[in-house]
Amino acid sequence: MIRINAPPAPLPYRRFDATRTDGAMTEATMRRESEREATRWMRSLRTKGGGPLLVAVAAPLLSGLLLVAQAMVLANILGRAVGEAAPLDALAPALALLGGLLTLRVLLGLIGETAAVDAAERIKLALRGALLARLLAAQPNWSGERSSGALAAAAIDRVEALDGFYARFLPASIAAATLPVAFAGFVLSVDWVAGLLFLVTAPLIPVFMALVGWGAQAASDAQATAFSRLSGHFADRLRGLVTLTLFGRGEAEAEACERATDELRRRTLRVLRIAFLSSAVLEFFAALGVAGVALYVGLTYLGFVDLRAAPLSLEAGLFCLLMAPEVYQPLRNMAAHYHDRASAKAAVAEIARLFDGLPALDAVPPAANAATTLGPSGIEASGLSVALSDGSRTIIDRADLSVPAGGRVALVGPSGIGKSTLIEALARLRAAEGTIRIGGRPLDAIDEATLRETLAFVPQRPHLVCGTIAENIGFGRPGADPAAIRAAAAQACVTDFADALPGGLDTPVGENGLGLSGGEAQRVALARLYLRDPTVILLDEPTAHLDAETARRVTQGLLDFARGRTLLVATHSAALAARMDRTLRLADGRLVPVPASRPIDASREDAA
Repeated sequence: MIRINAPPAPLPYRRFDATRTDGAMTEATMRRESEREATRWMRSLRTKGGGPLLVAVAAPLLSGLLLVAQAMVLANILGRAVGEAAPLDALAPALALLGGLLTLRVLLGLIGETAAVDAAERIKLALRGALLARLLAAQPNWSGERSSGALAAAAIDRVEALDGFYARFLPASIAAATLPVAFAGFVLSVDWVAGLLFLVTAPLIPVFMALVGWGAQAASDAQATAFSRLSGHFADRLRGLVTLTLFGRGEAEAEACERATDELRRRTLRVLRIAFLSSAVLEFFAALGVAGVALYVGLTYLGFVDLRAAPLSLEAGLFCLLMAPEVYQPLRNMAAHYHDRASAKAAVAEIARLFDGLPALDAVPPAANAATTLGPSGIEASGLSVALSDGSRTIIDRADLSVPAGGRVALVGPSGIGKSTLIEALARLRAAEGTIRIGGRPLDAIDEATLRETLAFVPQRPHLVCGTIAENIGFGRPGADPAAIRAAAAQACVTDFADALPGGLDTPVGENGLGLSGGEAQRVALARLYLRDPTVILLDEPTAHLDAETARRVTQGLLDFARGRTLLVATHSAALAARMDRTLRLADGRLVPVPASRPIDASREDAA
């Protein structure tokens, strides 16, 4: 079997079979492996930061080297001024050098922050492009099974949560892993006791931060889940606001949104509480380290401690004291942004859950090709199988279909048997297995623009946007003149009800055709079709919700438009099926020809 029009596979978490009995892959092991996959994926995102990310990382390191020089110069100035009573004129060159070092460090800080913001924006743009490509490549049933609010929150807010990780935490973590050791090495060359104190106390901070970080990760995961649920809940309720109001559920849903918002507030405060805790842990150990160095230097000058072969000079002691807080400063910066790491990992986990894995970073939205048509085209399908998205049930099972170019075929069967599913699979709107050919070409080999120009599909519940009736019809051919729109409306019998409205075709309608009946919305969709020039037409219940006379006129207009075109109609209407060249019945997942001599029992079809 060949899988038809499956979306491009994203870069997913590595999947494992949880039913294995060899004990090699437990749930905890799978979770750790998923976290490692997420970490590797986040690391691969760094390449999208480009040169600005390298500058953002290098700027703090270079500033740290200048900091050592700055401390040396400042210690020299203070030592000469206090110990030697050097005049200001003698200190002027050193003071000018100190001012230059301070200016350079300020410029490096500005450059580093600007580059970090630029790099984060590049990474977020690349990720949003990959998520957009995933959405555009997915089948409508895939996105239809997910909350649009949750998907929007993932593409906007969850991606935005990565900003702090790449703009602040990543440069700070690299500086924290490098600068304290380098600073301690410089201090060690001046005084081995002070340097040893730094080397012993500095590693304790990341250890305790990691312990706090486990709690921060769990809290961030819970907060991200709550945020996604709230986004989806709010978007879904907003979409159904009119229905909720009509049934008197407005106040109840408002209270439910308030409860969900309050839950999100509490989870957010838990994350902030842990973030402050991590900073407090760092400050505690940093204060102990600085106090230990200050105590050692003071006791050495007082003569209570003598661990050196030579006396500790004033300049050397001042250098150690000036470097003491700076040794821990990179770790302070990392702790200040440590919650950004937890938030980013939680956001990545949420994106992976909603998008069935992490998206391929090089994915781009499909390019819009020049629209062309395949010309007169028939439909051929062999071994066609379509299952539910969860694989629990096969709806179409190895069905075969052949509609010649210009042929007209009716597809009948009880409600829920899979007629709409079959039509959607032929329109490449639902994943299927088997072979489908349009005009002799494999369906998955036809580019999107050509397919949509060649094939027209009108679903049972067409989508109308908020606008006028004429504007909704005009989407069939952008730029169509009012005369063409009115001619299409007349052919679809839209003018029968539109002319009775105060605004005629300029009467506004709401989202999803609010203000129109089901039959009226279906006729607007048919009028939209009549502005196009497809060679293959797929229709799902085009005459549903219509009285017999209106259905007869709509059918005649449809057949007039379909003359010379390939037409496949899923219908319960015996009158419409009788006007087709051939009728196929869908039963048990297979297509069975209906003999022309055997009339279709419309009442049996509708009852079923």
